[in-house]
Amino acid sequence: MRSTIRFAYLCGWAVWACYAQAPPLTLAECRRLAESVPSAVSVAQLEARIASTGVRVARSAFLPQAALASGYTYNSPLAGQQSFIALNGIREYQALAGAALELDTSGRLRASLARARADHAIANENAVIARRDLRRAVAAAYYGLLLSRHLASAAATSLNEASDFLERTRALYAGGEVARADVVKAESQVAFLEQTSIAAGMAAELANQELASFWTAGTAARLEIVDSLVTPEPPPSTGEGAYLARPEFRLFTFERQGFEADARRERGALYPQVNLVYQYGLDSLRVRAADRGSAVFLTMNVPIFDWFRARDTARQFRLRAEQANATRTAAGRVFSQQYSAAATRLRLLWRQISATRTQIATSEENLKLTRARYVGGEGPALDVVAAQQQLQQARVNYYTALADYANAGEDLEVASGR
Repeated sequence: MRSTIRFAYLCGWAVWACYAQAPPLTLAECRRLAESVPSAVSVAQLEARIASTGVRVARSAFLPQAALASGYTYNSPLAGQQSFIALNGIREYQALAGAALELDTSGRLRASLARARADHAIANENAVIARRDLRRAVAAAYYGLLLSRHLASAAATSLNEASDFLERTRALYAGGEVARADVVKAESQVAFLEQTSIAAGMAAELANQELASFWTAGTAARLEIVDSLVTPEPPPSTGEGAYLARPEFRLFTFERQGFEADARRERGALYPQVNLVYQYGLDSLRVRAADRGSAVFLTMNVPIFDWFRARDTARQFRLRAEQANATRTAAGRVFSQQYSAAATRLRLLWRQISATRTQIATSEENLKLTRARYVGGEGPALDVVAAQQQLQQARVNYYTALADYANAGEDLEVASGR
């Protein structure tokens, strides 16, 4: 009996789990889903990991390079001696353990390490920018879907109102109270609003597919999202110079540091480079443990004919560093303008939302009074059609202002580096 009850309970739970409706998606949840799948963000993060490995590779150049070497050389004898004078004997046996260390007297290794660190920092900033751009794109698609659904709903409401007016006009025409021209005006208005409703519905479906494409290939299913356009928050206070926190400024700085490191690395070819090699083992005409020994080699390479190439290459990278500084200065003006524009749009759109609310209220009252006058025989049908169009435009203006306000808020977040 208990097993039967338990089985029935499990079946009921499974059915509920299959058919239970998931809660509506918030903007934060949509962003989380977009970041959980492979995207430009994951590619940039992998690039940062690759650059981190490059730092370790550059750091390893400062460590000694150890190796084991063994060999056997046979030199054909000539009159009881080796035929090749440069070789030590007829037979030579080698079994050596060695370590080589490059003493960074020219600064080339330190410059390579500085370049690797700059590449790592650049990759990290690119990952931050990629994540910011993805989150902004998801927000634009999210608010675009909300706007398109509100516009579709407004178009459907206006179509229903126009259809009701058409039925009333036809009834009055059948009773001989109005002219045929009034019916034609009402039918024309219904036809226009029907086309508007179809176009708005198509735009809503396409916006749904655009948002879903950020995390799934099945974009046909309808997404249930939280309607955040109905309760906008007032614009936040803004401060001067907030745009300086944008990651692009850090990116320009790291790019300049990378070019300066490249210049130091190339300039290192103008200075002597010292290498130290230590060997221990057997290098003898016979295999005998007593013949083992040690050897130390200290070499110094002094460049002679490569000065002009190294000098000009280093000068190239110094000019690139100056170019990065110039780009940063020019970008600063652009980012400052973007920040000011976003703050201005946010402030004015907040005022515009209040105005569009008044538009809807007065347009609804105007339509009600115009229809009452028409039914009472005091006004023409053209006034009713114009009032319907005015109300439809007022609704479009209101929801468009809400969506623009939300997008302006996201633009301000991007412009201020948050």
